[in-house]
Amino acid sequence: MSSGGTSRPTGSTRRRVGTLAALLLGAAGTLVAVGAPAGASQARGPAPAGRSGAARPGSGVATPPFRVKVIGRLPDGRAKLSAGSPTGLSPSAIQSVYNLSGLSAGSGAGSGQIIAIVDAYHDPNALSDLNTFNSQYGYPALAKCSSLTQSGPCFEQADPQGKPKVNSGWALEESLDIEWAHAEAPAAKIVLVEAASNSDTNLFNAVSYANSLGATEVSMSWGGSESSSETSYDGDLAHSGTLYTASAGDSGHGAEYPAASPNVVAVGGTTLNGCSGTSCSGFTSETAWSSSGGGISSYESIPSYQAGYTGPVYGASTISGLTGGQRGIPDVSFDANPSTGVSVYDSTRYEGQSGWFTLGGTSVGAPNWAGILAAGQAAGQTALQGDSNIYGGGYSTNLRDIKSGTNGSCGTDCTAGPGYDLVTGLGSPINYP
Repeated sequence: MSSGGTSRPTGSTRRRVGTLAALLLGAAGTLVAVGAPAGASQARGPAPAGRSGAARPGSGVATPPFRVKVIGRLPDGRAKLSAGSPTGLSPSAIQSVYNLSGLSAGSGAGSGQIIAIVDAYHDPNALSDLNTFNSQYGYPALAKCSSLTQSGPCFEQADPQGKPKVNSGWALEESLDIEWAHAEAPAAKIVLVEAASNSDTNLFNAVSYANSLGATEVSMSWGGSESSSETSYDGDLAHSGTLYTASAGDSGHGAEYPAASPNVVAVGGTTLNGCSGTSCSGFTSETAWSSSGGGISSYESIPSYQAGYTGPVYGASTISGLTGGQRGIPDVSFDANPSTGVSVYDSTRYEGQSGWFTLGGTSVGAPNWAGILAAGQAAGQTALQGDSNIYGGGYSTNLRDIKSGTNGSCGTDCTAGPGYDLVTGLGSPINYP
């Protein structure tokens, strides 16, 4: 963690990440975007001071990079959910694609780990929604932790900056994050840390609070534009014994923060070809998702684990040659295309709807990877425990190399290929843990 006395520049802004849009499945099966949620806020005025008086950039906002697929249409054009049942992929479908059967319900995966989900605003029904998800998919119900020091499996909702207001878009994000982190590490303790708002200041103070709880993994499924002040936050993402995951974004080619931090496992997005609805029984291949974030950081130097990587790189002989001595993003990838999205239960009304949603975007990858890393740490497997181990050799047997697809029109920098690339990193999890 960084020193509280470090001076940090103010005034940097953070744009929204991706497009937070509901997608309606029309009569002909065409997905039609119907706009962003009314609840997406913009920060205004000066940012509040950071902890211990440190000035923090925080006048901007971060918005969760996920996309929503809602099935059906009412005559007046409003979204309609299918009647009380999931419409997206289940944990068992995802685990079958990635050969993660050892993480299934009742497996004990993640025992002794503390996964902190850092998000903004308040989800009033987080635990009950998580247990609806658990009931649907055969996971035991989680009880509220008796205290923040209780070991798992249990669930805790922490509001270190005071109880935030409810924001429906972020509540849906929180449901996605806690449900899928728990799906991959059902024996871990889940702590939902809710920042008072989606300002940089509040979100990174929430990350620092997660560090103080002894979190072994921290999931951050949000981000925004890079700025020259971003390196002032890197210390918050370097707590000893903690692994961090961050979504790479849903706007195609380009680097975003905190995914750009050298201290996080940045997660890009893919499409699971052959998966449909709730099933992956027809799975054939995995390719890059066209909206996956990925690119070269403007402000973060290439970390040692990338500079020392000796495996194949698409488009250049070394990562340094590919990135010009700067941090490359992402490190790994995961299912993100809304057309192969995952099922999430949320009872807080989002755009007038509640119940089972199908969600895509790189927000899916951050909590899933946090759960996978938790399971790996609990099992004593080091191959994928953090970037240094991933680039050091874990990729060769524990990742599926994504070799096709693009997230832009900038040549090899926007194209997935053999080895490391700036769209899907080193690939998606396979045979792990």
